[in-house]
Amino acid sequence: MSRAVAIVLAAGSGSRIGGATPKTFANLGGRTMLAMSVDAASACAHVDELIVAVPAGWEGRARDLLRSSKPVSIVTGGPSRQQSVLLALQAVAGREVVVCHDAARPFASARLFSAVIDALFGDVAGAVPVVPVHDTVKRVRSGRVVATEPRDELGLAQTPQAFHAAPLLEAHRAAAARGRVFTDDAALMEWAGHHVVVVEGERENFKVTTMEDMARAELILGAARQPTESREAETP
Repeated sequence: MSRAVAIVLAAGSGSRIGGATPKTFANLGGRTMLAMSVDAASACAHVDELIVAVPAGWEGRARDLLRSSKPVSIVTGGPSRQQSVLLALQAVAGREVVVCHDAARPFASARLFSAVIDALFGDVAGAVPVVPVHDTVKRVRSGRVVATEPRDELGLAQTPQAFHAAPLLEAHRAAAARGRVFTDDAALMEWAGHHVVVVEGERENFKVTTMEDMARAELILGAARQPTESREAETP
């Protein structure tokens, strides 16, 4: 597999959480979601370069914050996630594989980055992590249930998502030209007619969107720190 460049998307405002600081720059257990996501991408052996998209005015803060053993470039993101990906893709040169990851998913593992990259073979243009849906899913319209969807055909998409760089850039340019908006890059590639496969996602790789999500993330980080702190306290 060719070496990959990881695009880490951190240009969102996080309006549902509030505050003047973009959510991926906010303190979370003594770190930031952005730093955690960059660390995970850097730890993937397939990734040898990162491009981080941040809000306008936060470029300097990102440079000061991020410490990686691999080269990191900072780009100014756009008003939407899709536009930020396109801007970052335009900064990619000579790469065959791109991995797009939302910094608001700080618990993605380096293993997951490797898994989506490893899935790119044959006629596969993209790979997306998916976790199964355990709840019964209702399709609702105007407050009324219109259908019950079969769970065995449904999955919840995550990032990181891996793609061959050239068709991804072409698809993004086509979507921009036609005014089409998608919630993730896999959906955009599906619309463009490319073959996208799934790999097993990670339950702990949830997206931090609300204050409740922030609290859940703090609990996870607190639980991870507790054994180390306990051992330190027991050291004579």
